Amino acid sequence: MWEIILGIGIIFLILEMFTPALFFINFALSCFVCAILSVYIKNIPVLIITFALLSIALLYLIRPFFIKMRKENKEKTGMEAKYIGKIAKVIEKIDSENGVISIYDERWQARSDEVIEAGQNAEIIGYDSLIMKVKKHEN
Repeated sequence: MWEIILGIGIIFLILEMFTPALFFINFALSCFVCAILSVYIKNIPVLIITFALLSIALLYLIRPFFIKMRKENKEKTGMEAKYIGKIAKVIEKIDSENGVISIYDERWQARSDEVIEAGQNAEIIGYDSLIMKVKKHEN
């Protein structure tokens, strides 16, 4: 009996991989718990009720936590995590039309509302495609 329930749990995990809505993971976890319980409990209606109650509880308790974690991880990736808020060295004078900065041994085009001379530090406050938006950083 536990093999069948475990197989159903694996099917729910596969469904979650193809539809990353964090919906089927709750059913998969419920199946795994019920598979363990089925070793000791042979009453099928009790296992079905346990599965249903556990699925509903996980849906309302764990799913919001998983969604929050996924959103936080998305916010910490890409340009925002690597560059925004970091200090870069100004290589060529920056103004509203021209300028170059260096950060992590990379050269980037940069623009600013204020003039920042070469040799000074600039804080990266945003980006537009491949052009960094910076402001003067006071040491």
